[in-house]
Parts: sequence; C-alpha cells; structure tokens
Amino acid sequence: MPEESTTPDLAALARLSVDALNRRDFDALLPYAAPNLVYDTTPSGFGAYEGVAIREFVEGYWALFDELSFELEEFVDLGNGVTFAVNRQRAIPSRSGAQVQAREAHVTEWQEGLVVRITVYIDIEEGRAAAERLAEERG
Repeated sequence: MPEESTTPDLAALARLSVDALNRRDFDALLPYAAPNLVYDTTPSGFGAYEGVAIREFVEGYWALFDELSFELEEFVDLGNGVTFAVNRQRAIPSRSGAQVQAREAHVTEWQEGLVVRITVYIDIEEGRAAAERLAEERG
C-alpha cells in the first residue's frame, strides 16, 4: 500500500481559507495557523499583528463592510515553504452603497503544514518579487 503524503495541498488550503473569509468564519482558519503566526500588512500600510491581535484586526476589517468577498485569482507554490497568491476583494463599505474592488498579494510562509507568516502587498509585483526571493533564501 502506498504511503500517504503528509504534505498538505497548499492550493487547496488557500481555497479553503478564501471560502472561510467569505463566510466571515475566522475559527475555520485556525487549524492551519501556527500558534506564533504573524500577519504582516506593513507593506500595505496597516502594520503587523500577532496572536489575538490578528483576530481583532480581521474582524474589525470585516465590520467596515456591508458586503465583502474574496476571490483567489492566482496561486503559486514556490517551494521551500513559500506560496504566493493574488486575491481580489469586492466590497461595499458600510453606509456607502458604492462597490469597491482591490487586489492584493499574499506571501505565505509555511512550516510543518502550518502558516507561520502572511505578508500582504498592495503592489502585486513587489509581492511576487519578495516571494521569489524568500523561496530562494529558504532553499
């Protein structure tokens, strides 16, 4: 009998994460998060968060919108525990009624099947370059 792979399907986990975000289900994200996870939005201007502060940031962000959805546009496993994703957000801010859209890059670092760091970039190509450098450095 062939041995089952213990390596998680990172693309499948990325899709599950987007689905959880669209349901506003923070708890569904926890099984894939390392206890010391860092959510770094410094390149996009919002700061870095750890532990409970991540949940507070995400839930506070969700609260800004009457409608908010995410779409995974691109996903690349660069190897060495680094993935790169492009997400599109479509939203209607509270009390606005006007739909807005944004794209952002997520550079995710994985260790033993868990996310240890997510860095968010508004500049997609800056994020892609950072992800490629990181994958090479970890190689």
